[in-house]
Amino acid sequence: MNKNETNRTNFEPWRMTVLYALIGAIFAFYAFRLFDLQILSGPGYLAQAEENRISTISLPTQRGIIYDRNGVVLARNVASYNITITPADLPLGDTISMLEPNGAIQKIYRELSALIDVPVSNGEINDETVRLFKPCQTELGILQVVYIGDTNAPYDPVRIKCNVSEELAMVVQERSSDWPGVNVEVEAVREYPTGQLTSEIIGFLGPIPATEEEYYRGQGFVPNRDKVGYAGVEASLQEILQGRNGQKTIEVDVAGKELRTVGEIVNPIPGQNVRLTVDVRLQLAAKTALVDEIKYWNTFLNQTLSTNGVVIAMNPKTGEILALVSYPTFENNRMARQIPSDYYEQLQLDPNRPLFNHAISAEHPPGSVFKMAPAIGILNEDVVTVNQTVEDPGKITITEKFSENDPGFQRDYVCWIYKDKNNGHGDVNYYKGIYESCDVYWYKVGGGYPGEVEQGLGIWRIGEYARALGYGQKTGIELPGEASGLMPDPTWKRLTVGENWSTGDTYIATMGQGYVLSTPLQVLVSVATLANDGKRMQSTLVHDVLDSEGNVVKPFQPKLQVDITRTPIINKYDERSRTTGEKVTVEPWVIQESKIGMREVVTVGTANVQFAGMTIPSAGKTGTAEYCDDIANKQNLCQPGAWPAHAWYVGYAPYDAPEIAVVAFVYNGKEGSTVAAPVVRRVMEAYFELKAVDAAKTPTGQ
Repeated sequence: MNKNETNRTNFEPWRMTVLYALIGAIFAFYAFRLFDLQILSGPGYLAQAEENRISTISLPTQRGIIYDRNGVVLARNVASYNITITPADLPLGDTISMLEPNGAIQKIYRELSALIDVPVSNGEINDETVRLFKPCQTELGILQVVYIGDTNAPYDPVRIKCNVSEELAMVVQERSSDWPGVNVEVEAVREYPTGQLTSEIIGFLGPIPATEEEYYRGQGFVPNRDKVGYAGVEASLQEILQGRNGQKTIEVDVAGKELRTVGEIVNPIPGQNVRLTVDVRLQLAAKTALVDEIKYWNTFLNQTLSTNGVVIAMNPKTGEILALVSYPTFENNRMARQIPSDYYEQLQLDPNRPLFNHAISAEHPPGSVFKMAPAIGILNEDVVTVNQTVEDPGKITITEKFSENDPGFQRDYVCWIYKDKNNGHGDVNYYKGIYESCDVYWYKVGGGYPGEVEQGLGIWRIGEYARALGYGQKTGIELPGEASGLMPDPTWKRLTVGENWSTGDTYIATMGQGYVLSTPLQVLVSVATLANDGKRMQSTLVHDVLDSEGNVVKPFQPKLQVDITRTPIINKYDERSRTTGEKVTVEPWVIQESKIGMREVVTVGTANVQFAGMTIPSAGKTGTAEYCDDIANKQNLCQPGAWPAHAWYVGYAPYDAPEIAVVAFVYNGKEGSTVAAPVVRRVMEAYFELKAVDAAKTPTGQ
């Protein structure tokens, strides 16, 4: 038997069977896989391919413009020019990598670099630089920026330099035929013509926060491109101002190059415009008056008395805010295109907190300006009569108790005049209690005093009348971050401080001290309510809303919050309400008597000197509020019996037909009459001067 015959004899047929089975299995696998791809999963892959082929582009809208009440522009959109390069449009030629471009590209880079002052090459490309890369916020050179852009999306323009001048943009545009791939992008950015004069009101824009991305994506906005309000009315009126983005559906190739537009283009809807109640001229007068007064006293005393204050002016009949100053503030134009980290950190570290709106968010003891709340209470509740006198010897001693059975201890309470002259105001009636701001009078009528005022107003009823005037609650003004203030009571103290309410707590609260806290806007609202005969109007910054063509779509309508002469003033802890169901309102005559007292503040009282000679009759209330906060503690100012004090003054004019109410607050200003009152007078005088100017411009009969 030869060798070939041996091989044929040794061949085993099962091996061929295995081979055929293996080949069959392979064919079966690929057949099943093909069936799965084409039939079972085909619709899904088709949809995915369609999704990759079709892309939706968001078309940015225009944000609404903000005006003052006279049509002065406070916030608008202006063109900003950015220099861009589209990597795929560069003359690629024999370029292998964007990091090693050909001579034609290098020539473009060199010429462009010399024009826009961005280096051709700077920095290294690595995972970290790519991760942190932000166009126009990088030290990388043109070479590196284009490389990152080419890696991400070669057909999308990548910004090389942002916010160049219009002249430079035109030069680049003219050279675009010589520089293929280089272009000028025009985008709308926010501009604030009045800058820091109105920045506490207007605010600024910033990128969509990561925590709100889902919400804004649902509304059609694009993170890292579209901006939203971060402060002021830019934030609170976001829904009105923002408008709605449009969209365009396009077909793209595998590299992302746009091939054609698919379907109809949905045009963007511009945001609505807003006209505010603020008069920018009065805003300037108010800010100037406040800053001048602070600087005057800092210079006069040869020390830094204060660097912080507030002025607010409103129409008490309508609730319109005519001016709102929080000092110091910030320059919102520096935030227009991006929020500079160094500037923002500087603002954050400033102890005066310029980003914090002190007019609506700062809570301070209101001091004697708060006395107008118990003032209407003591007459309305028959605690005293208008002409009933209460003796002020300058100092009284009471038994401080924390419960009814507490034997207590003796504690002295003194009047402000006692500290200066070592005596009191003598016999004090209702009017004198207001115009001389006699502390002992308010101690006695608020907390009671044996032999003279057997039953004082008490903390529960003080709270009722304070809340009726707007204390202890937000006003609802269209600004973010408004604080509620604090009108304390025994329940609050037990829950918060962990101890019972004391006799002295009531005495101090009547004075607007102790635990009582208020914002400057709440103080203004309280006196504006009295000036308006008990009608508390909704404080507002929005006069009307206009469409993009200037037509009024939402006219101004003053909103009455409450009329305290008609709406009952009740408290769930009031014994009368629980037992008899009696619901008390403030009698109109009570408000009139309180207004007489405030009028005498400027004629014979604590603001007599500051308002002497003012031709327009006004009324008001001074306030000097002792405080002890973290800043005072650090400076070792909180000495018993000699605490530092804030300066307050709030008033309105004309006395008989109020048109304007103004509050001034100066942090650590010491005396309300000498520091805050002059600011209010200057604002009032500016208002009537502007009114006369406007009247002179208006033709007769119009």
